[in-house]
Amino acid sequence: MKILFVCLGNICRSPIAEGIAKKIAQSHGVQIVADSAGTGDYHVGEPPCEHSVKIAKMNGIDISSYRARQVKKEDFENFDLIVALDEQNRRDLKRMGAEDVVKLGEFGYDSEDVPDPYFFDGFDGFEKVYDMIESCVANLFEVYDIIPSAKTVETR
Repeated sequence: MKILFVCLGNICRSPIAEGIAKKIAQSHGVQIVADSAGTGDYHVGEPPCEHSVKIAKMNGIDISSYRARQVKKEDFENFDLIVALDEQNRRDLKRMGAEDVVKLGEFGYDSEDVPDPYFFDGFDGFEKVYDMIESCVANLFEVYDIIPSAKTVETR
């Protein structure tokens, strides 16, 4: 299974989702390809923001070497599952030609968007967003039968 997580700039939410997905899969001995990208080109080549790196590290995940990239049309053919972190990014992906895009919030939190913590004041928002993403990724893995009962795994 090849999964692409997509947010706006690829420096906050989608790198966290990529890191969580890789950790859950690894803890189950399951081979997946997880990647992340942004619909915008604002941060191409930059590392994840400081707070994203910090919250991931606090949870045993190192995303410091990730670099932001913009989603490409080829991604729609190269990945089995395209996961948008919010409704605006899902709409943008569909406008770019992605046919089958799911929203991560559909796998928890009543289909709520995963808010962009980049615009939050301080670190607290990153903790909430991390918890949302972790729960939703585990549920997504279970729904798609990538890892049955993934949400029962301790990822911290």
